[in-house]
Amino acid sequence: MISPCSPSLELPIPPPQNPASQAPIIPPPPLPPNLPKLAFPPSPSSLQTPIPPPPPLPPPPATTRFSPPHVFGLEKSQLLKEALERAGPVPRSREDVKRLLKLHKNRFRSDLQWILFCADLPSLIQEGPQCGLVALWMAGALLAPLSGTPLERLVQVAMERGYTAQGEMFSVTDMGRLAQEALGCQAEVLYGGLGAPNRDHVLQHLVTGHPLLIPYDEDFNHEPCQRKGHKAHWAVSAGVLLGVQGVPSLGYEEDPELPGLFHPAPGTPRPPPSLPEEGSPGAVYLLAKQGKSWHYQLWDYEQVRDSNLQLTDFSPSRAADGREYVVPVGGVQAGLCGQALLLRPQDSGR
Repeated sequence: MISPCSPSLELPIPPPQNPASQAPIIPPPPLPPNLPKLAFPPSPSSLQTPIPPPPPLPPPPATTRFSPPHVFGLEKSQLLKEALERAGPVPRSREDVKRLLKLHKNRFRSDLQWILFCADLPSLIQEGPQCGLVALWMAGALLAPLSGTPLERLVQVAMERGYTAQGEMFSVTDMGRLAQEALGCQAEVLYGGLGAPNRDHVLQHLVTGHPLLIPYDEDFNHEPCQRKGHKAHWAVSAGVLLGVQGVPSLGYEEDPELPGLFHPAPGTPRPPPSLPEEGSPGAVYLLAKQGKSWHYQLWDYEQVRDSNLQLTDFSPSRAADGREYVVPVGGVQAGLCGQALLLRPQDSGR
């Protein structure tokens, strides 16, 4: 097929010749009288050597336009395709988060000032039970944006290593091994939940801009809930909103549109903020993405912590659907409950 923008290809037309310069035409010899007459006289062209057909047209030149990444689930969902066409380009993280904060500004305590730490996390829509691998792909795109490890590669390695059968991931430990092998990053498995004594370690990790993979139970609106692991899902967080009593005087700047909200000043050394004390309600929110939405979601830290701590049972509906799933010895409780995965670039310190 020729591109609409490609020049048309035409065969050269020979120049006209002068009839006088052509050789005289010799008529064919008369047919013998005893032959039967043909219904149609032979055309002059039938007495000449057949002309071979012209060669096929060359293929169109290769385009240099950028090919967008594959959106999993798009082929099977016309509704999703139409929604994405109407939605336009995916907003940058800062704009998407500010939209989210404006929508929920009444949730935030007025006695606190707020500092937003948010890395630019990409989005990807999952196809089938690939929520964990999609979350890992997002984290990998943040850790090494130039590596371009495709989701298909993560799925392939996970299947070859026996971590998954359908794309599901029911083991944080296996997820860490996969991250190290396929993405070449540091992976730290967190045991004992997101609360004390791990809470400050997790928050400092997010303030630094590194991703955190969290298994949790997913509610109808994708937020954390408590279903004993029956709705086990994966999310990735690369940002946190901290409510503090006072913002350090150096290294932070107030948002011009949202008074009381501060951002780290780019290119400026800054002291780390004092972390809110555990048990201070409504003072810490995670910014998370998961494989069923393009947009960030804002989750209360304690809500995520509680959901992560009660992942104990395999979903009865999955157990009865006739498909094969890879579940570690000890079940969902041994593989997911109270665990999370902290990822860092290979050359970063702890």
